Amino acid sequence: MRVVIKVGTSLIAPGGQIDANLLRGMVDQFDLANNEYLIVTSGAIAAGMSGLHMQKRPGNVPRMQACAAVGQSKLMHTYERLFFGKKVVAQLLLSSDDFTSPIRYRNLQNALAELLALDVVPIVNENDSVSVRELEGAFGDNDELSSLLATAVNADWLLLLTNVDGFMVPGGRGRPRLQRVIRKLTPALEKQCSGKSPLGRGGMASKLRAAKLASQAGVHVAIVNGKHPQAIRLALERKIGTYFPPRKGN
Repeated sequence: MRVVIKVGTSLIAPGGQIDANLLRGMVDQFDLANNEYLIVTSGAIAAGMSGLHMQKRPGNVPRMQACAAVGQSKLMHTYERLFFGKKVVAQLLLSSDDFTSPIRYRNLQNALAELLALDVVPIVNENDSVSVRELEGAFGDNDELSSLLATAVNADWLLLLTNVDGFMVPGGRGRPRLQRVIRKLTPALEKQCSGKSPLGRGGMASKLRAAKLASQAGVHVAIVNGKHPQAIRLALERKIGTYFPPRKGN
């Protein structure tokens, strides 16, 4: 199978510090002998904040660009160490133009196809250091980027790893319950979304939109808690998280 894994800021850099142990646990779950993986990683700005000894997310774009530039190298260094002796990794920094320009989109697809043919694991992130539109939230903390990437490579699965168990809806006695399957995203479901992580730009609303985009393109999608020690395997077996079945042709 071809699997796109999206790792949110709330997981990868809680408090602005890269959680190498969590990432190591994630990589250890990969069935590298049988599946192809692409990773969409957030956390460059948060990691850069740590490297620059900043306590709060910058309030202006140039400072965020600087944080992204510093943090991106820290991110890639971490991934290279985690895959050492297992796979070669490649960095791709993308902007929205890479998906809207037909020529750039074709070039992107060609590059990704060649990397996968060479048994390389692409590590993808927004080009935050130079693309201001992405810093202003064009991709929603990489959620939409991951769905566009999954579509571009004809992925079988998109796993949106976050710090909650999935999409929660009101349950009995005011207690939230996990919505196990969403076959169609309705305005009523979207209205139930609220809250974002302090360092990220996403939130459940952007994950639902990403899931809708990818599932409409024929991709299996799941929103799962990336802190679970077997999150990837159990998500692919549809045992945890919120699952969105593919709807291509519907």
